[in-house]
Amino acid sequence: MATFSGIFVASAIVLSFFGIIITYAALFSSLQQTLLINSSPSQGQVLQAGEAQVTITWSLNKSYPTGTDSNYKTVNVKLCYAPVSQLDRGWRKSNNNLQKDKTCQINLVTMPYKPSNNNFTWTIHKDVPTATYFVRAYVYDSTGEVVAYGQTTDAHKKTNLFKITAITGRHITIDVCAACFSVFSIISLVGFYFVEKRKAVKISQRK
Repeated sequence: MATFSGIFVASAIVLSFFGIIITYAALFSSLQQTLLINSSPSQGQVLQAGEAQVTITWSLNKSYPTGTDSNYKTVNVKLCYAPVSQLDRGWRKSNNNLQKDKTCQINLVTMPYKPSNNNFTWTIHKDVPTATYFVRAYVYDSTGEVVAYGQTTDAHKKTNLFKITAITGRHITIDVCAACFSVFSIISLVGFYFVEKRKAVKISQRK
């Protein structure tokens, strides 16, 4: 019994220890904002999904001490929902614990870290939903842990926001075909009316 209790206590301590590490490592508030990141859309600009492009550039903020980026290995750039598009949408809710955070769900690109001259042009995918967005980049070390970030908006996520309009599912070709079919239907109906009318006149004349 004593052995079982000892194993249980030891297991609980180990799990608690790893839980603390995971929780600490995943907190957004623990990250340094060491990247300067910009995107091409202007404030309030509306972009069409499946057509428009977004160019993102980023670099290390040189105001930080030399060696700050010594353990930086990769950068993951993401498209993130602005607060206005998170309202009453639990599936987009922000959380300080990055394992639970749903702010940035759309991956744009993952690249090896460089302190400068980084850029990427992303063509907006057709399945991106209508919403207001900003761009954020997470920096990972060699163990795959998030250690820093940068974003195109301010801390309150109110500046440099842009909107993407989703594809409605209708295409101009479909609209043209529908219009042609409607015109053809009307012409056919009118033609049928006159044919039937002529038949009725001939029948009445025979009588």
